[in-house]
Amino acid sequence: MRSARALLPDRTQILTALAATAGGAVLSLLQVPLAWMIGALVATAALGWRRPVAMPEWARPAGLVLLGLGLGATFSGPVLAAVTAALPALLAAGLISIAAGIAVVPVFTRLAGTDARTGWFCSVPGGIIVMAMLAQEAKVSVATVTLAQTMRVLVVVLSFPPLLGWLAPPGDYGAFLAPRQPFHLPGLLAMAAAGLLLALPLRRLGFANPWMLGPCAVAIGLAAAGALPSGVPGPLLDAAQVAMGATLGLRLNRGFLLGSRRLVRAAILAAAALSLLLAAIAVPFALLAGLPVTAAILGFAPGGMPEMALTAKALDLAVPLVLGFHLTRTVLSNLLVGPMHRLAARLRLL
Repeated sequence: MRSARALLPDRTQILTALAATAGGAVLSLLQVPLAWMIGALVATAALGWRRPVAMPEWARPAGLVLLGLGLGATFSGPVLAAVTAALPALLAAGLISIAAGIAVVPVFTRLAGTDARTGWFCSVPGGIIVMAMLAQEAKVSVATVTLAQTMRVLVVVLSFPPLLGWLAPPGDYGAFLAPRQPFHLPGLLAMAAAGLLLALPLRRLGFANPWMLGPCAVAIGLAAAGALPSGVPGPLLDAAQVAMGATLGLRLNRGFLLGSRRLVRAAILAAAALSLLLAAIAVPFALLAGLPVTAAILGFAPGGMPEMALTAKALDLAVPLVLGFHLTRTVLSNLLVGPMHRLAARLRLL
């Protein structure tokens, strides 16, 4: 067991957290969408080019717990029914997203100079942790896949929130909106404790993002039953953004970016191509499925599930629907990407 002192942040961690918070505050004053996360990311990365940076190991899990509770609180009974009714569309969107990622594999491999087997896991938007785990099982370079997937998430985080916040017209999200719940500290603490109890076995079973999924499942169950004891106040969600943005920014150190320049460039260009492709697909898909266009664009976006759900929360874009898109894609990626890779290898397509 770690001592309580070991959990306290050291000087480097405190300085990094202060810089990340300041970066988020500046962008918040400028009214940039997803300001606290993007500001924390940029500030941490900038500081990391000049001196060592670090965040406490518990910062991101704590942020994910708060995010999970905040997301789950948006699933009232009627909202859960609306998301369930949209499940066929969510499944189709997940399959389309995986297929689009596979279509980008030749672009990535040509730009990065990797083999197609590695490019497969670098290009499919299934989440950093999921793709790294599948790459390890397939015996391809986990470091290459992690770098490429990290750059993909960064491209989406830095581009989609501002574009959607500034350019996208407001939509009709009535079926996917639940009334906000008042803050009640004992209720929030009880939900967090229950969420952590569920997150621990999920982590042992190898689930991606257990710290978000456990609390989210608890909050969904309570919200759908009309027994939600508390909402999550805005300042705590802002703190979650800072924690998540700073931990992403830690990866953008000088060695990471300069040590694999060709791979970084390839990942950025491939992510941009995939983002444009999926955005172009999302618009007619949403119109045909009768779903809000802006929420579908964010649902199709090839970013990580926590980051895209947080973007939806910050922009108030049908949060349960967007979470449904990304959760469905994550599950399908877990189930299908590995077997599809093995089948393609047997058919000598890779």
